[in-house]
Amino acid sequence: MPALRTLILHGWQGSGPDHWQTWLAGRLQAAGAHVHYPDLPECDVPCPDRWGAALHRELRALARGEGERVVICHSLGCVLWLREAASVSERLRVDRVALVAPPCPGAKVPELARFYPTGADKAAIDAASKHTRLVCSDDDPYCPGRGAAQHWGGPLECEIDLLPGAGHLNVEAGYGAWPEMEAWALGEAESLRPATAPAGV
Repeated sequence: MPALRTLILHGWQGSGPDHWQTWLAGRLQAAGAHVHYPDLPECDVPCPDRWGAALHRELRALARGEGERVVICHSLGCVLWLREAASVSERLRVDRVALVAPPCPGAKVPELARFYPTGADKAAIDAASKHTRLVCSDDDPYCPGRGAAQHWGGPLECEIDLLPGAGHLNVEAGYGAWPEMEAWALGEAESLRPATAPAGV
């Protein structure tokens, strides 16, 4: 059976060694998956065009082998995917996408402002991936007001895993090891709603 092929996209300022994305990359590699976990260009002062070009390079690399293709994004990496979804060709279409804690324009972070508006809609994300899942909290400081479930999930009509009190789903929120994400990535679980609290760093 072909190995799982996974692309992990970090957000603004990268994810760091204690972040769940770094933990996940190691876990998936240990399970025999083919993992792309690139450092996106100048992550402290990200450029949408440069990040977009990097994403398409990674998708071309992901498509060179056999196996299910899965993209797992956090924070600004989600907004990158939403910006570029409409330009993902049929050949580069992936099987599953997880959008974890996408920030909203209302966050008013200057370094993120250039990534909005995304232009994303349901048709675009459906064309880029067979299945898209939004994973978010109800108190994310980077998505004030309505929250990601309403801001992104409603218009995009994607499945939502709402994790109450989980903040930005990063290290500060306790998301170092994240077994539910590992299980979802490996195709062993459909939802990321935890049965217990997330494991610490």
